[in-house]
Amino acid sequence: MSDKPTPLSGFPELLPEHRVVERQVIASLSRSFELHGFANIETRVVEPLERLAKGGEIDKEIYVLQRLQATRHGGAEAPEPALGMHFDLTVPFARYVLEHAGKLEFPFRRFQIQPAWRGERPQEGRYRQFTQADIDIVGRDELPFHHDVEVVRVMVEALDALPLPNLSFQVNNRKLIQGFYRGLGIPDVTAAIRQIDKLDKVPAEAVRALLVSEAGATEEQADRCLELATIRVADTSFVERVRALGVDDELLETGLSELAAVVDGCREAVNEHVRVEANLRIARGLDYYTGTVLEVFMAGYEHLKSVGGGGRYDALASDGRTTYPGVGVSFGVSRTLIPLFSDGVLAPGPKVPSRVLIAVVDEESRSASDAIATSLRRRGIPTEVAASAQKYGKQIRYAERRGIPYVWFPDSNEIKDIRSGEQQPADPDSWTPTEETEQ
Repeated sequence: MSDKPTPLSGFPELLPEHRVVERQVIASLSRSFELHGFANIETRVVEPLERLAKGGEIDKEIYVLQRLQATRHGGAEAPEPALGMHFDLTVPFARYVLEHAGKLEFPFRRFQIQPAWRGERPQEGRYRQFTQADIDIVGRDELPFHHDVEVVRVMVEALDALPLPNLSFQVNNRKLIQGFYRGLGIPDVTAAIRQIDKLDKVPAEAVRALLVSEAGATEEQADRCLELATIRVADTSFVERVRALGVDDELLETGLSELAAVVDGCREAVNEHVRVEANLRIARGLDYYTGTVLEVFMAGYEHLKSVGGGGRYDALASDGRTTYPGVGVSFGVSRTLIPLFSDGVLAPGPKVPSRVLIAVVDEESRSASDAIATSLRRRGIPTEVAASAQKYGKQIRYAERRGIPYVWFPDSNEIKDIRSGEQQPADPDSWTPTEETEQ
């Protein structure tokens, strides 16, 4: 009988050469966020089920956490609260703000990069365990709108620094679509938003039928909703196009103004690699969004749907006396990187961090090799000592297999760049790999 384990679908594990790239991406994101004054936090894995199930149709995908045995020592214990593993980082962040509000300075700017869990059907780009990178700005009782513009721009700059295919930030505003639907006279505006959010999954005719059956729209109103959803431009010309549809509503005008500010505010950050567009079909299914909403798409990987998203939420966190409005954007680290690794679009990194392998002449002199390695490590050069005192040719091939570029020969105090074949004398207290060879 074989003891070989069976892989668990939806729980990806990276090889070392891919993990090093993931760590570089996370480090780059962290640097970008910190440049804009965002502080790093990490929240616990679990939250009360009742909190996780609020604000959207996600309850069927929550992983429940419970102990295998509910009793111990033969006696009954007090019932424990129902716990679930967080499916995103926004809901636990809202709880974090409420719990620590007395120790935080507002507006509070945070970034968070850690795993989340979601019990959905595994497929390319969708996993049951995945890493996300979130930024949010939260205020106390009020949060000026300019933070909406700021958060989007910060994420644009952060993703622009990554070695990814071209990215498109597609932005909308819930006030715009709510005001438009309200101005049309649709009975159930929230239901209408949920149906429009399905446009990337089902045909327009099916959404049209759902608008009639689920939101109470007339066929003419449904057509107008779909007409609004076709508007997509990379500038503020959408404002006049929406007004030309002839719907009058104060909330609609507020949404138009806010969306135009986001698009215009990101203008200096966009380039050939990353762009920002007003896309009036973007709705986001979670009910807690109240203003700006956005999704991020990657060129050549549109079948993954969005690789990031977020928006404004004015009432996600409240203790009954104080409300903490916020705005944030999330980027799917695993969702983006794993398909790029699989397709060879994103090159793997080195298999090991070691830059130098210290050869071993014989086991009796291993301590001499260890001393050289210690000297190099003290100066920050990742170094390992050969596993066995084989012939130098075999030790060199060992370094090649592991992707280590240099081999140090302790008997002659010479170092060899095994890529070029160049070999020269070296002092362990002063030698440094040349800058162009650093990974």
